[in-house]
Amino acid sequence: MNGWRRYLELQAQSRTGLSAGVVVAAVIALMAALTTLILAIVVIYIGLADRYSPLTAALVLTIAFLLITIVALACCILVQRRNMQRAQLALAARSSAPWLDARTMAMGMQVGRAIGWRKLVPLVAVGFLAAELTKGFLNRDKANANDAGEEA
Repeated sequence: MNGWRRYLELQAQSRTGLSAGVVVAAVIALMAALTTLILAIVVIYIGLADRYSPLTAALVLTIAFLLITIVALACCILVQRRNMQRAQLALAARSSAPWLDARTMAMGMQVGRAIGWRKLVPLVAVGFLAAELTKGFLNRDKANANDAGEEA
């Protein structure tokens, strides 16, 4: 069961790219953006109240927090893309792994004994044939979608 849970986890991560690192970077970016807004308001206030030294300090702080926001957002995007690529590679490596799980094999043996091997073998053969045909159609559709994307 743990193998299936991990498989579903990788499927979700390959599509969304979410992980703890992405969430942390997004929270930092949100906090920095909020701080930038507050400091921008302070800069406007100080600029109207006094146009010299306090304004310079507020501008420096505002620019610093703006840079932090930009860097955190860039890190968030980079981590998300890396997570998506890593999950897609792991999914590609595990394409046949669920069938090789010991618990799945043991369950198959029990089903084979209960139903009888003579009845089960044709059913399994049809199932594998259907799975391979489906995999072929999905790969063909992905290749067509990639070709259409490159032409645009």
